Amino acid sequence: MALFTGAACAIVTPFKADGLVDYEQFAKNIEFQIEGKTDAIVVCGSTGEASTLTMEEHMEVIKYCVEKVNKRVPVIAGTGSNCTKTAIELTKKAEEVGVDAVLIVAPYYNKPTQKGLYQHFKAIADSVKIPVILYNIPGRTGVNVQPQTIVKLCREVPNIIGTKEATGDLSQVARLIALGGDDVDVYCGDDNQTLPFLSLGAKGVISVLSNIAPEETHQMCQDFFDGNVKKATETQIKAIALIDALFSETNPIPIKKAMNLMGNWAGPMRPPLTDMEEEHAKVLEDEMRKFGLKF
Repeated sequence: MALFTGAACAIVTPFKADGLVDYEQFAKNIEFQIEGKTDAIVVCGSTGEASTLTMEEHMEVIKYCVEKVNKRVPVIAGTGSNCTKTAIELTKKAEEVGVDAVLIVAPYYNKPTQKGLYQHFKAIADSVKIPVILYNIPGRTGVNVQPQTIVKLCREVPNIIGTKEATGDLSQVARLIALGGDDVDVYCGDDNQTLPFLSLGAKGVISVLSNIAPEETHQMCQDFFDGNVKKATETQIKAIALIDALFSETNPIPIKKAMNLMGNWAGPMRPPLTDMEEEHAKVLEDEMRKFGLKF
């Protein structure tokens, strides 16, 4: 059985004006997700600006999220690193604080071979007992975890259960699902491809859009699972322009701007990311209104 089906929110990490983590607002944003019927929460991923959190902050944010969610939905923690030893350390600590699973991004910058990727993921998974979801995002990491490698990991390492795929390549996703069958739980990593992924057999989406539209994102998936493909498709198409605006600059710049507009304070970016350019922010605001978001 899949860890979750439907839409998981890749939740932002809100910061105060002084750059410190805003835990009071983080609690409010978590409740907004729960009330919006989100199916899971992914904390400290790319959208959560994990790359600019200190090790201490990283663990504090994960622990806080686990405590606030309190088992109402699964909490999946991003604990990847381009250093295998560091990723193992983070993953073991996340298991200790009670996460339901971890999301492990492919090692970035190092550009390991498929053999190196296999050994990296296996070493991390072998260090814990909780489920592990791989994260394949070549645009950020510089490496593409091939379908054969993912299937091999899912079949040979008991607690590696699937992958979040953000390659943008639907043909690769189709090959992965054809090769892996029921042994690989596939999750969409690009909001603009949620319905195509589901049509190929994916279990759901790990979503940026869900930060501002949790109920709509959840319901789109649920409609598909319930057989109402027409309604699900209508929602996907309706959201495309908004999703484009949410990725008009590097994630999570636009989604934090959108949340700030809605009053779900996300605060500023941590350097080297900067605030959204005005011309892009205007388009984002217009698309949010067209989608029906209130602010």
